[in-house]
Amino acid sequence: MDSATPHQRWLLDVPEASADAVGDWLTGHGATATYRMADPPFTFYAYFPPGLALPDPAPLAAFPGVRLLRAETFQDEDWLAKSREGFGPIEVGRGFFIRPLWEDCPAPAGRTPIVVNPGLAFGTGGHETTRLCMGLVEDLADRGELLDPVLDIGAGTGILALAAWLRGARRVTAFDHDPDCGPAMTDFMELNAALLGGQTPFTHFVGELDDPRVDGPWRTVLANILLETIQDLLPRMAPITAPGGMLVASGILAERQVEALVSLAAYGFRPLQVVQEGAWIAILAQRLP
Repeated sequence: MDSATPHQRWLLDVPEASADAVGDWLTGHGATATYRMADPPFTFYAYFPPGLALPDPAPLAAFPGVRLLRAETFQDEDWLAKSREGFGPIEVGRGFFIRPLWEDCPAPAGRTPIVVNPGLAFGTGGHETTRLCMGLVEDLADRGELLDPVLDIGAGTGILALAAWLRGARRVTAFDHDPDCGPAMTDFMELNAALLGGQTPFTHFVGELDDPRVDGPWRTVLANILLETIQDLLPRMAPITAPGGMLVASGILAERQVEALVSLAAYGFRPLQVVQEGAWIAILAQRLP
């Protein structure tokens, strides 16, 4: 295709709580990338390839508070600059420093640097739920309760699995049902080769929760997935979690906290801690004997 052919993008006003659902809708209608700016006015961008017939924006009215602000065209070099503009280095928890691969900046004193490639898969530290889970992993490690073996369900890039390893876990397994996440986890470890010093922080595979490799029992389970998915998987998650084992669960909107706590309690998980950032929460719970 002629390099002069312009790409297309939408600029939208999208409430934080609707960002994931709107992103899914846009991707399903041809968008090749979406993201929400980290700073006010929190503009949401959707990018479409050259020549694509843009979808009818009218169905976006079904998402509360969502508005199409304007449509624009741009050239390839503009896309690279704009995508990088939306993701910069961030401090996560008490001891992590996440930077995109194009930023060559040192980590602040006392923080462990983690390099990410935004766009590989979910789990780059840019979303509140990832940051909340990483903070709870730190809490467990500080109390000596981050116990092997560790299972990361719906791992995406594997960033939570890496965080567990960096905080002392040594038998860590990560998996995701999305085929793209297998290469993404491998690439993620290669990006952090200098940090790992030749070690492999976690094993990983593409599969489902009923895979024999997930049989357990697991003493620490990480599940940064949507609440609906957690609810669907709880009949399997509960028996593979060791009695007394810890569950870090997120992907949960704060407005659904009670529903999440009830669902966990119904399958023998006792909530110990709830943390919140923006519209999202993460829950630390313990499997009852």
